Amino acid sequence: MEQQSVLDKMKFRARQLKSNLIILYLSYSDPRVKWYAKLFTLCVVAYAFSPIDLIPDFIPILGYLDDLIIVPLGIFLALKMLPKDVIEENRAKAQEIKSKPKNWFTATLFIAVWVLLAIWVSMFIYMRFF
Repeated sequence: MEQQSVLDKMKFRARQLKSNLIILYLSYSDPRVKWYAKLFTLCVVAYAFSPIDLIPDFIPILGYLDDLIIVPLGIFLALKMLPKDVIEENRAKAQEIKSKPKNWFTATLFIAVWVLLAIWVSMFIYMRFF
């Protein structure tokens, strides 16, 4: 019975995290939000909605670090930067939204960074050892 309770808590936290992301997505374009909070919120939302991770999940331990620590921490800090009235107003709107938006620009950016990194490493290895 205790494990079911822990599982229920984890499911609740996951739903809450998704709801908070949608709140951030709706809030970053609000004119009442200061520019630095908009910038930080936009970065958090773009990274969280991106289908590509900065640290790929196949890397042991570090791969899940962003999913377990970095994204929730970013959401927490972004929510602290936003005015309470903006959060409450967008919380009601977030309840109506069922799916998260796709951010293909960020996905393309992360793919480009990984491709450039692979090319650079390949050139380094080629120049060094061949």
